[in-house]
Amino acid sequence: MARRRVAKKRSVPGDSLYNSEVLSKFINKIMKEGKKSKAEAICYECFDIIRKREKRNPMEVFLKALDNVKPVLEVRSRRVGGATYQIPTEVRSERKEALALRWIVHFARQKKGKPTKEKLAQEIIMASRGEGLAVKKKEDTHRMAEANRAFAHYRW
Repeated sequence: MARRRVAKKRSVPGDSLYNSEVLSKFINKIMKEGKKSKAEAICYECFDIIRKREKRNPMEVFLKALDNVKPVLEVRSRRVGGATYQIPTEVRSERKEALALRWIVHFARQKKGKPTKEKLAQEIIMASRGEGLAVKKKEDTHRMAEANRAFAHYRW
């Protein structure tokens, strides 16, 4: 942890098609080995699939999916007197977004047998409906925080 200065938050420039900072971060999460143009192509093809299946603006579906996946609480480990406790804490807004993006990409990649654009589209559509593995991960995180509510007084 820095002791002298607080690190400045760098803004991510918006993507080329929708001029959205969130979508730009999503493309960066999809990206592997620095192949950004490939990640952009996957993302935009995924949005085309969403447009065809849902017959709605894919950006709205994507933002709805993000809202459904963003966690409110999470547990953090804290060592108190030789014992480690899982302490429920609220999640900062930047971290909420980062976790949601990470979970959507992670669970889309876990699926087998389809191209990445198909898997991403399916995960985003399911998340926008409040279903899917990413939403289940959020609910598990909330459940864990609720179960450890007794240790909330150890918060720092």
